[in-house]
Amino acid sequence: MESMLNKLKSTVTKVTADVTSAVMGNPVTREFEVGRHIASGGPGMSWRIYNGIKKSTKQEVAVFVFDKKIIEKYQKFEKDQIIDSLKRGVQQLTRLRHPRLLTVQHPLEESRDCLAFCTEPVLASLANVLGQWDYLPTPVPTEIKNYKLYDVEIKYGLLQISEGLSFLHTGVKMVHGNLCLENIIINKSGSWKIMGFDFSISSSNPSEAEAKYVCKEWDPNLSPLCLPNPEYVAPEYILSVSCDSASDMYSLGVVMHAVFNEGRPVFQVNKQDIFKSFSRQLDQLSRLSPAVLSQIPEDVCEHVKMLLNVTANVRPDADQMTKIPFFDDVGAMTLQYLDSLFQRDNLQKSQFYKGLPKVLPKLPKRVVVQRVLPALTSEFVNPDMVPFILPNVLLIAEECTKEEYVRLILPDLTPVFKQHEPIQASNMILLIFLQKMDLLLTKTPAEEIKSCVLPMVYRALEAPSIQIQELCLNIIPTFANLIEYPSMKNALIPRVKSACLQTSSLAVRVNSLVCLGKILEYLDKWFVIDEILPFLQQIPSREPAVLMGILGIYKCTFTHKKLGIPKEHIASKSLPHLISLSIDNNLNLNQFNSFMAVIKDMLGKMEIEHKTKLEQLHVMQEQQRSLNISSQMNQSAESNSASNTTNQVREVSLTLEEKQRLAKEQEQASKLRNQQPLQPQSVKPATTITQTKDLTSSLLSNMTTLGHLSLSSTSTSTPVQSSKTSTAFPLTATKSGMSTMEPMSNGLTAPMGFPSVGLGRGMCPATPAIYGGMATTTSTPNFSALSQNQPQPGKAPDMSALDSLFIPNKPKVSLNQMAPKPTPGTTTPSPWVNQFGLSHPSQTAPMQGTAMGMASVQSGFGVQANPFFNPHNFVQPAVNTPALSTTGMLKHSASVNNDLKDLFG
Repeated sequence: MESMLNKLKSTVTKVTADVTSAVMGNPVTREFEVGRHIASGGPGMSWRIYNGIKKSTKQEVAVFVFDKKIIEKYQKFEKDQIIDSLKRGVQQLTRLRHPRLLTVQHPLEESRDCLAFCTEPVLASLANVLGQWDYLPTPVPTEIKNYKLYDVEIKYGLLQISEGLSFLHTGVKMVHGNLCLENIIINKSGSWKIMGFDFSISSSNPSEAEAKYVCKEWDPNLSPLCLPNPEYVAPEYILSVSCDSASDMYSLGVVMHAVFNEGRPVFQVNKQDIFKSFSRQLDQLSRLSPAVLSQIPEDVCEHVKMLLNVTANVRPDADQMTKIPFFDDVGAMTLQYLDSLFQRDNLQKSQFYKGLPKVLPKLPKRVVVQRVLPALTSEFVNPDMVPFILPNVLLIAEECTKEEYVRLILPDLTPVFKQHEPIQASNMILLIFLQKMDLLLTKTPAEEIKSCVLPMVYRALEAPSIQIQELCLNIIPTFANLIEYPSMKNALIPRVKSACLQTSSLAVRVNSLVCLGKILEYLDKWFVIDEILPFLQQIPSREPAVLMGILGIYKCTFTHKKLGIPKEHIASKSLPHLISLSIDNNLNLNQFNSFMAVIKDMLGKMEIEHKTKLEQLHVMQEQQRSLNISSQMNQSAESNSASNTTNQVREVSLTLEEKQRLAKEQEQASKLRNQQPLQPQSVKPATTITQTKDLTSSLLSNMTTLGHLSLSSTSTSTPVQSSKTSTAFPLTATKSGMSTMEPMSNGLTAPMGFPSVGLGRGMCPATPAIYGGMATTTSTPNFSALSQNQPQPGKAPDMSALDSLFIPNKPKVSLNQMAPKPTPGTTTPSPWVNQFGLSHPSQTAPMQGTAMGMASVQSGFGVQANPFFNPHNFVQPAVNTPALSTTGMLKHSASVNNDLKDLFG
């Protein structure tokens, strides 16, 4: 790496030293800055060409430098001859002014070490381009090494040389005398220019029609720099010491051959024996073989052969050569016309510029950039021609890279962006720029877009021309993606809205709405909702096209994935506006249907979103309610735990009987919690019962014996599984002859004793004290009062309320018919009344409960209809609970009350 840097440093130092030594002390350096060595040319390729800049104007130039070190090997008089020859050639070139001759911008200056003069900017000599790299820098510049001549360049270049010779021969009456590749210079624009007038010969009788030229005899002893290039000199110049304008035409023929043969002339000349060599060449020219001209195009081959003819009179003159069909090429003619534009008027120029876009695609890019573009941009100073030039310049810009566009085109376009006068031309310029806006925004740097391009767009939106506004609005969506969002939001959109509201043209208003609809996707959601949608309500006109444009913006915003309209805006602003517009009388059926379709879509979306929101809120509320219930349950459990702890503390003061009762309650509650759900069970009669007794007969038997028996002892029941409880109760006899109720299990609690009396539908006890507690195996109903109230013979009891206890498959017989007739005149109180009186607590302190309402009891008397079989209806009362009121009893119908009145007297 270090060695490469050292090598580069030494190369740069050497080049700088060469340049410094070449022009040191030369007066040219006072006015011009000498730059890089780029080419070589002139007689013997002895002039080194440097690029340079004029200090006062910063104008680009080419500096030709002849270093006197090249001729140090010669004697002094030879050096003087060479210097004089070079000076003569430059001075002659300086005096001549023509577009086909190299233009000298500063005359020759001599110093002790060099000769120097300045010309128009130069690319290289034709010899350099065709491979002659004498006196070129090392390494050879890339632009020269890779330079390739296109056919159009060759044609137009040879045409330019022919035109230059025509000027010399007819206008100045001069013979160039040394026309060769090294004396043809290609300037920066690609034009071929003639130089090297060191051996030019002027006419001896310029005032006469026929010019006469006197040439010097060839002196082989002179330095090659003091002689023309023998390979391009006509044979008569050497052999007969004569020359005229035809001699230059021979040189042109050799040049044409060399151009098509990679720089090789027709013959190689032996400079040591030039006369013999030319004699042999003369014989070859007399019978020129086709192989010599094989590389030359057919349409010019015959003319080249004529130019190389030994007889001078046969050679075409320069003016005739400019008119040969070979030069009738569209590209060549276009380049020729561009070089002569300064001679044309505006009408001719405008016609040429209109047809130029058809020709540009046929030209090579380098030719267009080097030759056509400079000619076009130089015309921007003519405001009237800018609308005709601008389309061609932008067409060239499309083929250029961004770097080339910035370097070659943008500097000349910047003043055009800001051009306001004349108005007609300014409007045309706006239209052209708008049509190529995508190109400008793509290749123009961001700073120039902000400072030049976008202000022009804004000016177009505010232009008084409706056509320009329409075009601008139509084109804006095509490059909207290239505009920065802040510029679009703060500058472009407000002007579009203003154009829509302030214009009197329906087309501009509709195009404004269409433009907004197309660029919605480049805006953010809230900007559209806050700025675009409210703006739609400000539009005053109600033409169908405007209404459909408004509908289109609503629809685009509503359906776009990125945008969308919130349901709140739909409900409060969008739908009211659209509904009011939908009933406008200007709309036809299809347009109305379009409005309704969008309205329905908005309603559907609003319904779905709001319904979903409410469902989610409902779920959240339910979850919150569940959490609250759980927390309350936890608090209740904690309070229960605390109360249990308190109760446990209080147990210390309980009596033994209370502790026993609490223990039984806990045991009973435990059994209720742990027992299995109710399951259907098959009924198996007890071994002591052979058949189910008839309820009616049992009731009659009980009734006949109740008046004579008194319950004096506690009966012990044998556990028996009953049959279906909805139909009958099995009974057993006690020692005293009193029938007692069999213990029954409901699948939930221990066997419970009930009186062997069925309760009819709607029947309730006279007092709730009978339901004071759950019956146990040791509890017995109190029938002591029955012995004091015997049945009276005065009135028979009404037993119709018990009809519902009959089995359905047996005939129903009224109990009133089956009961024994009482003795007339006596009143017998019902034996059932005292049975439901207050019971006395048993010796074992049975469990007592509060009276339970039986409003939900269904017809029939069974496990499901009886509230007692539901353990949740039992609540443990305090000790010695007084008798409860009858507020919780069932409400009875009139028939049931009558039955009870009959039954209980």
